[in-house]
Amino acid sequence: MQRKKDNTTTLVRKEDVRKKWYIFDASGKTLGRFCSEIAKILRGKHKVSFTPNVDNGDGVIIINADKILVTGNKEAQKLYRYYTGHIGGLREVPFRNMMARHPDYAIRHGVKGMMPKSRLGKQQMRKLRIFKGEEHPFTAQQPVKVNI
Repeated sequence: MQRKKDNTTTLVRKEDVRKKWYIFDASGKTLGRFCSEIAKILRGKHKVSFTPNVDNGDGVIIINADKILVTGNKEAQKLYRYYTGHIGGLREVPFRNMMARHPDYAIRHGVKGMMPKSRLGKQQMRKLRIFKGEEHPFTAQQPVKVNI
């Protein structure tokens, strides 16, 4: 008796991938929840044809990055740490100061932590564009505006 194959998995090749661009407005959104949605789209998990080893994610343009919100006391207590490479070179920058200096850093840092730590993850992160205000130079990509 021959078995019937009902459940078949289709794997996408990189030649068959169709990429789109999306615009997200970060004003009034919570940082972590917003970053998880962006990471999902960059990876391609929102598509039916998701393949873990192929870059079939879409491009993301984020506008109004300076208007992202955090809940609770995180605005005063959240720290971004980095190491300069020198002895005693651990630096800590509070969320408030980081948003004043680089408003795109909080979103980029959050999304990067949710992406795979591999060459594929770095390749998918290159499709993330973050802007402080409303304007962006990516009108040629014909991005689709998305509300979360």
